[in-house]
Amino acid sequence: MPSSPVAVVTDSTAYLPPGAADKHGVHVVPLEVRLGERTARDGVDVSPAELITALADRNLLVQTSRPAPASFAAAYREILAAGAEEIVSVHLSGELSGTWEAARAAAQEVAPDRIRVVDSRTIAMGLGFAVLTACDVTESGADGATAAAAAAAVAARCRVLFAVQDLERLRRGGRIGAASALVGGALAIKPVLHLSEGRIAPLEKVRTAARATDRLVALALAASGGPGTRLAVHHLGAEERAEDIADRLREQLPDAAELHVSEVGAVIGAHAGPGLVGVVVVPAGS
Repeated sequence: MPSSPVAVVTDSTAYLPPGAADKHGVHVVPLEVRLGERTARDGVDVSPAELITALADRNLLVQTSRPAPASFAAAYREILAAGAEEIVSVHLSGELSGTWEAARAAAQEVAPDRIRVVDSRTIAMGLGFAVLTACDVTESGADGATAAAAAAAVAARCRVLFAVQDLERLRRGGRIGAASALVGGALAIKPVLHLSEGRIAPLEKVRTAARATDRLVALALAASGGPGTRLAVHHLGAEERAEDIADRLREQLPDAAELHVSEVGAVIGAHAGPGLVGVVVVPAGS
């Protein structure tokens, strides 16, 4: 584990590659998912398969919630007590969750002069790449301010593109406007979505899942910027489509710096639903 005096904290929606949190000493604070009467920690107590089963039960209410400020405060105190001089805490978009607000409230309570809380305005590996950048910067010996700025810069450059089976779960969760959900349902289209200014917004409308896959690949290639691009492909219960997207990106971008394929966890999955596929792109040069 790195011995940098600057510790990095994130939340469970970063969906970091396996082993990355341990390798870089990242502290991950989980969001929560409620499956009926059961409360589980995202990425700890509930698997994607369990979530898919729960979502298929029409009688089971599935909800998500941010970590309590006390959870962040406890983590910050433990990290500082262990010898860290500063903390950089990087989180999913504040437009989509109260997680960033909870982290900021905890930082103000614990040590506002030593903890920097970054609203990445992105999610999944868009957040994950920002977190890994913060790790690289702190491990090079830079201070917390430099790491926080680098994480925010990478997050601002990344593109998050995705397609879902339908927009109903996003609408019910308040993550997309009712008008956009109505368009998606009424015309039976497969909308391609993206994050814009930290919010989920429609990007294109296509008629089939195959066409949505094609557009995700094309849009990712257009955003890539050439050799050195960092990529991640996410899915929920759609591994075959995700691997197809990844194979096509590997073929078209043989000089990409990295490409990860992973299934999202329960929090993102609860809002997007089974059948989600998405691509995160950090263009070369960032």
